[in-house]
Amino acid sequence: MSKQNFPLHNASSDLEKVAIKRFRSLVPNLPQECKICRELWDRSTVLCLDFINCPESLAAMQEQSMLLVLSAHYLGLADTLLFKVGKKVKGWKTLSSKA
Repeated sequence: MSKQNFPLHNASSDLEKVAIKRFRSLVPNLPQECKICRELWDRSTVLCLDFINCPESLAAMQEQSMLLVLSAHYLGLADTLLFKVGKKVKGWKTLSSKA
């Protein structure tokens, strides 16, 4: 069976897309313009929220960082969030963060 026809070939990618869609549904005030992706940082996976297309929403979303990180954790996406505007990291939140 060729790799292209293997039934699980795109399963993890498809599951990630579904999980990100569910993440958006758990946080309905997250702007649709906000780009969401997972990235590897050192040995961990983080969920990146890129506000390049809606920088005016960054501060409001950072105020809701605990809801965001709990939602990401609940869905198994990541335990750490990165807030970005383009390539610039503007902040982060982990489950163990006090702030």
